[in-house]
Amino acid sequence: MSKLNDVINYIETLPIGERISVRGVARKLSISEGTVYRAIKQAESQGLVTTIERVATIRIEKKKKISEMLTFDEIVRIIDGEVLGGEAGLHQHLNKFIIGAMTEESMKRYFDKNSMIIVGNRESVQELALNNQVAVLITGGFKTSQKIIQLANDLSLPLISCEHDTYTVASLINRSIINQEIKKEILTVNEIFTPIEETYALKPSDTIQRFYELADQSGLSRFPVHHHQRLVGVVTAKDIIGKEQSTSIERVMTKKVVTVNKHTSVASVSYKMVWEDIEMIPVIEDNYHLAGVVSRQDVMKAMQMIQQQPQINNTFEDEIMMTLTDYPLNNLHRHYDYQVEIQPRMINNSGTVSYGILCEIITYASRKKLIEKTKHNSIIEKMDLNYFSHIQLGSNVQIKVEIFNINRRQALMQVDLFNQNSLAAKAIISAQIIDKG
Repeated sequence: MSKLNDVINYIETLPIGERISVRGVARKLSISEGTVYRAIKQAESQGLVTTIERVATIRIEKKKKISEMLTFDEIVRIIDGEVLGGEAGLHQHLNKFIIGAMTEESMKRYFDKNSMIIVGNRESVQELALNNQVAVLITGGFKTSQKIIQLANDLSLPLISCEHDTYTVASLINRSIINQEIKKEILTVNEIFTPIEETYALKPSDTIQRFYELADQSGLSRFPVHHHQRLVGVVTAKDIIGKEQSTSIERVMTKKVVTVNKHTSVASVSYKMVWEDIEMIPVIEDNYHLAGVVSRQDVMKAMQMIQQQPQINNTFEDEIMMTLTDYPLNNLHRHYDYQVEIQPRMINNSGTVSYGILCEIITYASRKKLIEKTKHNSIIEKMDLNYFSHIQLGSNVQIKVEIFNINRRQALMQVDLFNQNSLAAKAIISAQIIDKG
């Protein structure tokens, strides 16, 4: 990881427009070309460089990826709005939104390109915003004058109206922005895999002798096998034990192969590697075209990098992890295992905990109990949930998890949730235990 960072730090020192050569950077920093190649791919994902096919890789000014932001057209769909004017600007991307609950003089400092102001029927504010290149969203079902509509059309700035109030609109947009950020933060295979040009592979016609040669060169013990770039199998050191060196790879390779694609999440790859107990997984594209490989070492480095990154947004699972705590041992009441306080983000429109969040709480409590019992992770396979009474916002829910059947591969559990010492929900859980790591 330090070598990758060295390359990225070096790239950041280069002037804008500078051409970057893999071989040149490798020679200058005394680093392998494969490492430089991966670092350039990472720098490309960070917006530091761009690669023009058959031309060069060029240092560019770092910019935020447009795909990470919502378009005004998507905003219209999210809030179920109506476009009053400025349709030509709907393809533009929203950078930030402003609540127009302040004086006109005060709001000017917040005006910025690709921003939008949320306001009621204050026509003077609408005109001020448009003249400062700011899109306008009118809440409360209000319309506006033909003068404002014409101004929006002339400036190609979206002018949108919707029936919702300002708070509801802001919440809908903010939730969508958070969802975009969470998607952006999910690391995929595309960002960490080694392209086939930078690694080792075998052909079906190669012999075991060739396997030994590649193993000596690379220190690896598992190679993908391809025919005209199409993956046909994988061969490992275990497959060739006791075989003659003249034996073809086709005769000893494993044809039923675990694979991933470039869009697979790193977390999913990690589960596959642990469950199948494998060190390397081929990365394929359409028609089993072999794009490269991802190794356990690549995944471990990526997971370490994720843990070192500041987390901008929390998923519901993160919220539950932070909220669910061990039940106090010195409490004289029932012997519960955990407790959780129901937060505003966990409720539905009726003010009670949503069914999905309830399932998440039960799932997390079950897995936590299994880790404490077996020291192994698990995957929930089946849940039968009975919900007896509503759990309100602010309730402090106690949780009891009982494991009544367990073996090396599977566990059956009963999870009881209590609200004010009354049984509120009961679930029967079937879980698969991951017993390797």
